[in-house]
Amino acid sequence: MDSEPFLFIINSRLRSKGNVMRFRSSFTQSILLFFTLLIASQVFSYYAVYNYALVPSLQQFNKILAHELVFFLEDTEDVDGQIEMDAPLRRQVLAQLGVTIHADDSAMANEFNHALPIDLMSEEMTDELQSNTEVRLILGEESYILWMQIDALPNSLIRIPLSELQEEDFAPLFRNSLIMALLVIVGGWLFIRLQNRPLTALENAAKLVGKGEIPPPLPERGASEIRSVTRAFNQMAKGIQELEQDRTLLMAGISHDIRTPLTRIRLATEMMSPEDSYLAEGIISDTEECNEIIGQFMDYLKPVNTQSFEPMSLNDISSDIVSSEGGYEVQIEYAPMKNIKDIEGSPIAIKRAITNLVVNAVRYGNGWVKVTTGMTVDNKLAWVTIEDNGPGIEESQIGRLFEPFTRGDTARGSEGTGLGLAIVKRIISQHHGSVSITNRSGGGLKAQVSFPALKNGLR
Repeated sequence: MDSEPFLFIINSRLRSKGNVMRFRSSFTQSILLFFTLLIASQVFSYYAVYNYALVPSLQQFNKILAHELVFFLEDTEDVDGQIEMDAPLRRQVLAQLGVTIHADDSAMANEFNHALPIDLMSEEMTDELQSNTEVRLILGEESYILWMQIDALPNSLIRIPLSELQEEDFAPLFRNSLIMALLVIVGGWLFIRLQNRPLTALENAAKLVGKGEIPPPLPERGASEIRSVTRAFNQMAKGIQELEQDRTLLMAGISHDIRTPLTRIRLATEMMSPEDSYLAEGIISDTEECNEIIGQFMDYLKPVNTQSFEPMSLNDISSDIVSSEGGYEVQIEYAPMKNIKDIEGSPIAIKRAITNLVVNAVRYGNGWVKVTTGMTVDNKLAWVTIEDNGPGIEESQIGRLFEPFTRGDTARGSEGTGLGLAIVKRIISQHHGSVSITNRSGGGLKAQVSFPALKNGLR
C-alpha cells in the first residue's frame, strides 16, 4: 500500500481538527459572537431605516410626483376649486423641475432601457395615475434619473432628474458605517483580549504545574469569576508545593532512618567470623540492594531545580558516557552529528538518564550497542539514540516500560527495582524533552531521547 495517500489523509484530518480546535478557544468564540451580533445589528439598522424612513418618504415622493404628472396629463384642472392653470403654464412648472418627454425610439430612450426597474414605485404610481406605469431608476452623469413609461402617453417616456439625490450622498453613510463597525470590532477585540489575558497566564501556569514546576503566585485581576479561579489555582499550587516538600522531607527522613540500621547491619556482618563468610556475603548484598532501592526512590521523588539549568551539548555528554561504559567485552559504536545545537538543563541529571539507557543496552545488547546524536529537520530538537541487538520486548509491554515498578519483559531480564526507566522518563520530562522506545527491525531495541534545542546554541 502506498503510504503517501494515507499520510495525506491523516494530515488533512489533523489540519481540519486543528481548525475546529481553534474555534473552541474562548477568545475566538467571543470574537465570532461579537462579529455576528454586530452584523445582525447593522442589518437590523438598515432594515429599520428602509421600512420606517425610506419607504414612507418614497411613498410621499410618489404622491407628490403623481400630482405633478396629473398636471401634465390633464388639459385643465382646478386647484383648490379657485385657481385655474392652463396647459403651457403647467408644462412650464414641470420644465422648472427638469421633467422632459422623449419618444420611445429616441437616443435618450437607451437610458431607459438600461435603467433598473423599481416595482414598488411602479405599483404605487399605477394606482395614483389610474394607468399602467413602469418606473425605472438609473445613475446619470450628475444625479439619479427617474424614467416613467405611462400607457396614457403612448410611444413616450418621461424623464425626471432627481437633482437632490447624488451618489455622493450615500458615500458618507457607508463610510461611517464601515468606520463604526471597525471601531466596534477593534474595541471588542481589545476588551476580550484584556479579559482573556489572566486566563492565558493561568493556562501557562497550569502547564508548568503539569511539568512538575511550581510557578509563583498569579496576580488576581480581571472579572470576579476569573479572580476566583486564579485564587483557587494559587491555593492549589501552594498546596502541591507544600505536599512536594512534605514528601521530600518524609522520604529523606525514611532514608536516614532506614540507612542507619542498614549501616550497622553491614558493619556487624563484616565483623562475622570467617566460618560465616557465606552468610556475610548474602547479608552485605542485601543491604547494598536496599541502599540502591532507597537511592532510586529518592532520585525518583527529587524535584527539578530549573535555576541550575545551563547550556550543554549532547555530543559532549554522549562521548563521556560511551567512554566510561564501553570496554573490551562491549564495543559501543558512536556516531555524533557535527555542529549540533546545545540544549539547556542539568548536565548531571541528563547524563544519568542517558547513562541508564546505555547501561540497559550494554546489559542486554548481545555485545553490540550504537549511540547516535543528531537534529530534527526543523532544527528545533536535538536527539540521541541508543540501539542494541538484544532480544527486544513485546509490543504490548513497551507502553508500560516507563511506569514505576515495571521491570520489562522476561527476555530482557528482571533485575533492578523497576524505577530505572521511570527515573529516566521523569528527568527528561522535567527538561521538557521526550523519550520513546521501539523494537528494531533487525532485532533489539532503539531508545530515542529528544530535547528542545537552543536557538543560538551551536558548537
